[in-house]
Amino acid sequence: MAYQTKYPFTNEVLKTYENISDQEIEKHLENGHRLYKQWRKEGQLEDRKAVLYKVAEILRRDIDKYAEIMTKDMGKLFEEAKGEVELSASIAEYYADKADEFLEPIPFETDTGDAYVVRQATGVIMAVEPWNFPYYQIMRVFAPNYVAGNPMVLKHASICPESAQAFEDLVKEAGGQEGAYKNLFADYDQVAKVIADPRVSGVCLTGSERGGATIAEIAGRNLKKSTLELGGNDAFIVLDDANLDGLKELLPGLRLNNAGQVCTSSKRFIVTEKNYDAFLEILVESFKGAKWGDPMDPETTLAPLSSAKAKEEVLELIQLAVDNGAKVVYGNEPIDHPGNFVMQTILTDITKDNPIFNQEIFGPVAIVHKVKDEDEAVELANDSSYGLGGSVYGEDLDHARKVAEKVETGMSFMNSGWTSLPELPFGGVKNSGYGRELSELGFTAFLNEHLIYTPKQ
Repeated sequence: MAYQTKYPFTNEVLKTYENISDQEIEKHLENGHRLYKQWRKEGQLEDRKAVLYKVAEILRRDIDKYAEIMTKDMGKLFEEAKGEVELSASIAEYYADKADEFLEPIPFETDTGDAYVVRQATGVIMAVEPWNFPYYQIMRVFAPNYVAGNPMVLKHASICPESAQAFEDLVKEAGGQEGAYKNLFADYDQVAKVIADPRVSGVCLTGSERGGATIAEIAGRNLKKSTLELGGNDAFIVLDDANLDGLKELLPGLRLNNAGQVCTSSKRFIVTEKNYDAFLEILVESFKGAKWGDPMDPETTLAPLSSAKAKEEVLELIQLAVDNGAKVVYGNEPIDHPGNFVMQTILTDITKDNPIFNQEIFGPVAIVHKVKDEDEAVELANDSSYGLGGSVYGEDLDHARKVAEKVETGMSFMNSGWTSLPELPFGGVKNSGYGRELSELGFTAFLNEHLIYTPKQ
């Protein structure tokens, strides 16, 4: 596996890293395990909180540096990258702020005596993370586990090694002890061996269904806890009472943020027939305003895709859709540039027998469906193997919430696109995975909830 930064705007290879050896992995696992044992014995919670606060401080201090590393790794707009750095800093601060509260013993009522649960670390955590949010994906696992006392090792995507290495250097600069966090430029066979290692207590993955199934199988075979955040084909339901004027500013970001490479971005717009024509007109106008170009240029609003392979896959899926009856309302024109650009595209008339009906297109492509009413909208939204996120758009919020509750998904957002905040749980159902990250739910994902019971004497 070649770990290299290949700038998606030019396809120039900027840096290459050597794969890690088995001997080095052994050393790092032993360092992590030794540190876990030390933390279990000595506590040191205040020290870990201080490191997280310092991590947040450094990220904000050097925000341009960290943002540019991300942009060069995977093509994200520089301004979007700065937003990700800030979000990562806020997650570090959140878990430092909440650590004492989340680690408080939890009493359980019983007439037979006294009972409470203490939350305790379990050991080294293995994280397998993707390229689309190079720091945020790491931080939402690292921060809660680190402050709770679980060291972490990481296998990051091969196309964003600079970001992976920068995060390791960040933790060291902030005062993290040896073994607290280690980036591994490992191959998949080595990842499997790490998961199986008795010093590793759990594994989390954000990525594809295929990757998730593989990791879950290895984890299950070795009786290791796992959490998975996989793909999404999120529905954005537009109800009869929707205020369409409010959509004009909202629509571009819903699908084009991060060049459409967001698991929770709105991919299927399901619109009741009352608003369908007007909605489509607004969507086309919003897409026309997107400007592709240098992701470091603040005037650019549409970034290149992360790799030449990603571009090829998106174009193939668009063509597959068209070959099977889909209509191109806007876009699907070539962009003459050496970078990995795909023109923002809108597709309609996708029937259930179209091969892409239940596929996730990970790029700047919006699919629009017309439905008779909200019941049909919910039925179509649920006609998917995915269940990560989704949105409902309507003036009557109480009613919109009731509609959202009928959708089989892990997260629903009212009158907005996807939102990620440290205090809100993140995760899905169906083939979108299981388990939650962020919030208190993410904090406890890999902790032992240890019952202490004293019967009446």
